[in-house]
Amino acid sequence: MKGRAILCFGGEDWWYHHPHANNHLMKRFARDNQVVFVNSISMGLPGLGSPELFTKIRRKLHSYVKYLRRTPEGIWVVTPIVSPFFSNPAWRRINHWLLVCQIRWLLRWLRIEKPILWIAIPTARDMVGQFNESLVAYHVSDKYDANPVDTGGHVAFIRQLHEELIAAADLVFYHGWKLLADARQGREKSVLLEQAVDFEHFAAARFRQWECPLPLAPIKRLGKPILGFFGAIERWQIDQSLVEYVSRHRPDWQFVFIGNKTAPLRIEDLPNVHFIPAQPYADLPAFAAHFDVCIVPKDATHDIVKYTSATKVREYLATGKPVVIVPIPEFEPMADVIRIARTPDDFIRHVEACLTTDTPAEADRRQMAVRDKTWDARFTEVATLLEQQLSQRRMNHRAHTDNVR
Repeated sequence: MKGRAILCFGGEDWWYHHPHANNHLMKRFARDNQVVFVNSISMGLPGLGSPELFTKIRRKLHSYVKYLRRTPEGIWVVTPIVSPFFSNPAWRRINHWLLVCQIRWLLRWLRIEKPILWIAIPTARDMVGQFNESLVAYHVSDKYDANPVDTGGHVAFIRQLHEELIAAADLVFYHGWKLLADARQGREKSVLLEQAVDFEHFAAARFRQWECPLPLAPIKRLGKPILGFFGAIERWQIDQSLVEYVSRHRPDWQFVFIGNKTAPLRIEDLPNVHFIPAQPYADLPAFAAHFDVCIVPKDATHDIVKYTSATKVREYLATGKPVVIVPIPEFEPMADVIRIARTPDDFIRHVEACLTTDTPAEADRRQMAVRDKTWDARFTEVATLLEQQLSQRRMNHRAHTDNVR
């Protein structure tokens, strides 16, 4: 795909989230196309009593300060000024006006006409039809109405916007097979868009010699096994009871969590649990190189986790490191290369096996499982589908014009 323009309403913030699918795909679109990435416009604010509230406000204010910046890849990233109160009818109208004015000004300034509209957040539903777009793609990356914090409790409203977007879109991409399997409408235009990996980037954790990064060095010097995690650290997603249980029964094991933490966690007080602030994406292989086991200790009973297709799991596999996760439906078919712990004792047993019996041959198998699952391959799939859809729309328009004549 070349010479096109893509206007992406992301479900995350370019400046502080671990790179998601939209980030990876838009970087590849930007090689031969114009790309405008609109930072997450929010689905709502946590309640006043929520410990996440002020962290989220602070992050958004930092993003507002940047407002409009161009990335090294040539992507224009904008954080439009809107309110987070989309569920309120009056504020929804105000936000509609604010968004349309700001984005239209930006598109005119960049001389962009008829962009492909790529939407990855339900609250961008009202943007459909506002920019003379050539195509609408809806990227469903989460079970949005299962999020107890980021929806501000307005799950029915978010579900309504989600369903309206499915109806309005020309193509609907689903992040995982469980999201797609549970889709109740628009099946004829729905496509599975599995997560992928920057394979060469993360494989370097195994094939290069890395000095231990400074934030990790004091923990490494303890000479104890490191169980590593990187990504968003949400109080309501991490299974803190699991971490407490394992920490108590294996006090020598060092849990290391790397990423943005939106609220305090009670496990912070444990002597063998360590938190490191989010690190640059370029540096993650250096940290992974010094993990003994990569882990996903999330709360498997939570709906948002049941529907997740965490990018980090494939990134872990690309490093060749052993991987232990809780039961997540998306990864059950990969049980030959991932250890799935269904109980706390199971978690301990799997980690012990990783520490004592893992072999280079198993590391090879883990890397082979994701070697071809790259973001370049996913981009080719997506670009082909978009071009096919654009071609079909041109043919339909031509046929309609001929009939009118």
